[in-house]
Amino acid sequence: MPSGARRAAWRAAQAAVTLLVVGLAARSLIRNWDALRAQPVVWDPHPLLLALSALVVWTAYAGLIGAWRVMLASWGQRLDRWTAARIWTVSGLGKYLPGKVWAIAGMALMAQRAGVAPWAATGSAVILQALAVGTGAAIVGLTGAVALETAHPGARAALIFLVAASAVGVGLVLWPPVARRVLGLALPGAGPIAPPKPRGVLVGVAANAGAWLAYGLALWLLARGLLPAVGLDVPTAVAVFTASYLAGFLALIAPGGIGVREGLFILMLQAPLGIAAATVLALASRVLLTITELGAAAPFLLFPPRSARVAL
Repeated sequence: MPSGARRAAWRAAQAAVTLLVVGLAARSLIRNWDALRAQPVVWDPHPLLLALSALVVWTAYAGLIGAWRVMLASWGQRLDRWTAARIWTVSGLGKYLPGKVWAIAGMALMAQRAGVAPWAATGSAVILQALAVGTGAAIVGLTGAVALETAHPGARAALIFLVAASAVGVGLVLWPPVARRVLGLALPGAGPIAPPKPRGVLVGVAANAGAWLAYGLALWLLARGLLPAVGLDVPTAVAVFTASYLAGFLALIAPGGIGVREGLFILMLQAPLGIAAATVLALASRVLLTITELGAAAPFLLFPPRSARVAL
């Protein structure tokens, strides 16, 4: 096939996948919005707090994109900020497709087409996902222990164990033999791959931990902006959001964790807030994240690049 025809076919495939993913994300938004409006609660919306909640989420995205660039740089691979943001935000919409590999596969494929070595494109995505799970578990343990001060001693012990286990897991990612093993499993046949430099991993840990805290803060602002009377505190918001998000992420067959995340969210908040308020916040959180994800990707979908740019 001539190169011009291949480029045309590639653009057509990209357009088709983009339309599919955006359609699925929009369908999720519409369904959750309808369910949200049907909840029997007294609304007291504060637009400024709702806008600030979205801004906090976008700030977390910026930190994660920066961490990905640092991870690539630790392997000698570079992308400019605009291209990295485009790849990160657009590929992230792959979570709305069934299966959990589409976001990673999309990131790897788009990064390769932007000039990043295939092994680094895939390896960086895998390592950062592992760090996200590890730091998320630590955040759940720490914030959960604060939020559940009167909990049963067994629950507190389980949370402390979760923190310790996540610390060990992150430490293993920093250990070159384990990192090489993980990369070897993710990239069979790629040959020996050097693990990322410690700076890349440490920045990834800091960015992911900061993102989990930011997401919890955004949930707290969302609660204050919709139902200020419910009295949700920040540690509980961080613990509930992170635990439910991780549960949705680890549920392999649920696109975007839909259903699983909301179920755990409601289960954790129904006692302190009541079932109606917990359901409202679960659905509102889903709507907020869908809006922020589509909003972050929209400029890159509306104005695709003419050519990839590699940063210096």
